[in-house]
Amino acid sequence: MRMNLIFLDPKKCTRCYACVRLCPVKALQVKHEMGAPVVFDDRCIGCGICLDACTSGALSFADGKVQTKSLLASDEKVAVIVDPSISGEFRDIADYRKFVTMFRQLGFDFVLDASFGVDLVAKRYKKLFNNFKGLYYITSKCPTVVAYVEKYYPQLVNNLAPIETPMVAMARVVHKEYGDNTRIVYAGPCLSAKHEAAQQVGDATVDAVITFRELRQLFEEFEMSESVLEYSDFDSTYGNRGGLFPLNNGLLEAGEIKNDILEGNIVPAVGKVNAKSSIESFLEFGEDIHRHFDLFFCEGCIMGPGMSPNGSKFLRHTLTTDYVAKRLLDFDKETWLKNMEKFDVVDSSRKFMMDNQRVEDPSEMKIREVLKVLQKDGENDKIGCGACGSNNCHEFAVAVAKGITRPEMCLSYSLRSKSDYIKTLKDTNDKLARTEKALKDSEKIARKEQGEADDARETFSVMMQKLPVGVVIVDENLDVVHSNSAFIDLLGEDAKMIDEVIPGLAGADLKTLVPYNFFNLFSFVLKNNEMIANKDTKVEDELYNVSVFPIRAHKVVGAVVRDLRSPEVRREQVIRRVTEVIDENLEMVQKIGFLLGEGASTTEKMLNSIIATYRDDEE
Repeated sequence: MRMNLIFLDPKKCTRCYACVRLCPVKALQVKHEMGAPVVFDDRCIGCGICLDACTSGALSFADGKVQTKSLLASDEKVAVIVDPSISGEFRDIADYRKFVTMFRQLGFDFVLDASFGVDLVAKRYKKLFNNFKGLYYITSKCPTVVAYVEKYYPQLVNNLAPIETPMVAMARVVHKEYGDNTRIVYAGPCLSAKHEAAQQVGDATVDAVITFRELRQLFEEFEMSESVLEYSDFDSTYGNRGGLFPLNNGLLEAGEIKNDILEGNIVPAVGKVNAKSSIESFLEFGEDIHRHFDLFFCEGCIMGPGMSPNGSKFLRHTLTTDYVAKRLLDFDKETWLKNMEKFDVVDSSRKFMMDNQRVEDPSEMKIREVLKVLQKDGENDKIGCGACGSNNCHEFAVAVAKGITRPEMCLSYSLRSKSDYIKTLKDTNDKLARTEKALKDSEKIARKEQGEADDARETFSVMMQKLPVGVVIVDENLDVVHSNSAFIDLLGEDAKMIDEVIPGLAGADLKTLVPYNFFNLFSFVLKNNEMIANKDTKVEDELYNVSVFPIRAHKVVGAVVRDLRSPEVRREQVIRRVTEVIDENLEMVQKIGFLLGEGASTTEKMLNSIIATYRDDEE
């Protein structure tokens, strides 16, 4: 298990997915659409490429400052091993002896140059390359390269050079020189060194690792300034040409390993792309190449992820070489040789472990399905823009089929999806605009109809109030919906008092206002949906003429009530009823006339028949 090196704060993440696209091993993945990426620590190799890709500050790495300050606050002796690439980091400090003093001011008891550890390691590489016995090696000086091989090319683990890194070699030197109880902090440019340190035990133990980024923060926190400090030099062991280690071919220079073009047997390569392709070539063409590979996953340690961002590689290269050249001006080679002999007996062997993080290759059919979704199936899938982080479209489709990336990481697919989304959104907006216009038109019509209804209601109300007869409308529960003043007058003083509080008696229960024989007429019409016309109904000592009619079947009925005591009603009733008597008499006369006519016709027919019979007899 590896320690967690990279952390992501979802609250700061802007979902640009630059880190996902640039991660060379897909250790950052988007598991949910439009969600923040997830860090898969087991897949991470600590290259730190994602850190520089993240412009929102959502990504951070494991902090070594807290542990370092805790060690410095203890009563134990603490040594710091300083990587030689520090010269390329602190260009603002004119002399390396000033930052040595700054380390001492922080509280370190011993300040040691890791260049000596490089010299020890380089000597062992020279011996290995001169006696490799047909087994070609990949240098294990870069912890990121080692992690990459262990996880994604485990079949090449036996080809990793079994030699410790300069950090571990120097840790053994410190423990031998200052005692096993001495605590060690390593200051360098590498994130993977944090994981490597966590794996060490015994005299190889490194208690904490701080990057140069973190070291700057410590100097600022403790308000360290070069201008107020005196010179101080490293303790005991000094490096020779090991200070060139952070540069391409630096290991070979430190070990005086000849590697000319014609006779050399070592292939150097730096940078993510070159390191990955070198390992692939070593696996595929190793028997034909017949070379050792000296690799840095970064562009040399001077461009490591623990260095301050946005630094110039070529400026740092110059600062590093100038630093080494200046130190070698008064180099004590004799003392150096004695120290090399003294510490050369320190064990430097190393073993590696297979930590296979490869995902089983998908079927060709599955890959073709992904290519079809990406609309790359009709093209040469061995080409690609590289924006997804893969070398070509086929490699990306394989990653999608494995489930370690998403189609949205493809730039053309993402743009096409966004274009389709924008078109769909535009169509939806057009539909919404049309719907909005239709709603406005409907609202306009509704307002007009509402106005007309209000006018009609007002006209109806006025007309009802002007009618000389009582009018009432009730619902299915026999509750009054509306009534006019003539109806209220018919009901008497109690109804008038209610009308003052509830105009038109709206909501009043009809059963509480009129006797049973009266509201029973309404119940009949509601139930049977049949009209009752001109029904004379006696209420107490008064006689009313009532007509009840359905308005909405079984839901609403209306009634017209007339007081037969009213002169107008009496006159109307007399006229109506005389008319009814006349109509009935005329109808009766018509019926009598019809019957008489029928009888006369029958008598005539009978007489004519008798006469005819009599004549026949005479003849």
